[in-house]
Amino acid sequence: MVKLEKKLLHYITKAIADYTMITKGDRVMVCLSGGKDSFTMLYLLNEIRKNSHNRFSLHSYTLDQSQPGWNDEGLRAWLEEQRIPNTIEKRDTYSIVTEKIPVGKTYCSLCSRLRRGNIYRFAEDNGFNKIALGHHRDDMIHSMLMSMLYNGQIRSMPPKLLTDNKRNIVIRPLAYCKEADIIEYAKIQAYPIIPCNLCGSQENLKRQRVKRLVEELAAENDKVPSNLFGALSNIQPSQLMDKDLWDFAGLEDGLILDNENETEDLKSQLTTIST
Repeated sequence: MVKLEKKLLHYITKAIADYTMITKGDRVMVCLSGGKDSFTMLYLLNEIRKNSHNRFSLHSYTLDQSQPGWNDEGLRAWLEEQRIPNTIEKRDTYSIVTEKIPVGKTYCSLCSRLRRGNIYRFAEDNGFNKIALGHHRDDMIHSMLMSMLYNGQIRSMPPKLLTDNKRNIVIRPLAYCKEADIIEYAKIQAYPIIPCNLCGSQENLKRQRVKRLVEELAAENDKVPSNLFGALSNIQPSQLMDKDLWDFAGLEDGLILDNENETEDLKSQLTTIST
């Protein structure tokens, strides 16, 4: 328990330092969904806060989306026991999701969008300058692969993000933490987990398929997950095809040839080809 907690704290504090996630005087709103990741994030961030002599403040925010089977009694009791300032806000986004999305289709996209909108609104209305989300290392890997496979884009979840409207900073303190470690730690802590019955009842979600793919590849080569994660911070624009990131048309200007005549001849040939 102690060893695992120290490991998670090490990775959280390293991520915070590497990406300047939290600084002195920050008012951090921690999104507590009721799952293992957000419970772990909130608990350990609170430990970091106490050890920092309150250099920053924390406020737990939980959105009750009126999903079937929602029961937050255990969550409320846990928050009271931890003495963490909190808000549990009820907004019936479940009815909107089930009304808009046909039966059998994936609810996750619209559900997440509505949840995110409420999170941003609450942060703005209450003066929180940082919003902490519980996405971990595996989430970032899976998001990158899903975006490539299903959306044709190379993108993922950044550890720190300025929202599109420039009004919120989103941070992901668990960015360096492995899901396996969080699962083990959550079991030890016996958090009062609230299952997501809305999305969890749908089988063969794309994220689960990608997760299984990574697990299968890792069974053959245990370095696959760390290599994928490392790739997120080791981008080589010149080895890709995005013309906005690399001046392909201007590459000839960088050629080193024996004389100016060869350079002019080459440019002339390329111009002829392009026209």
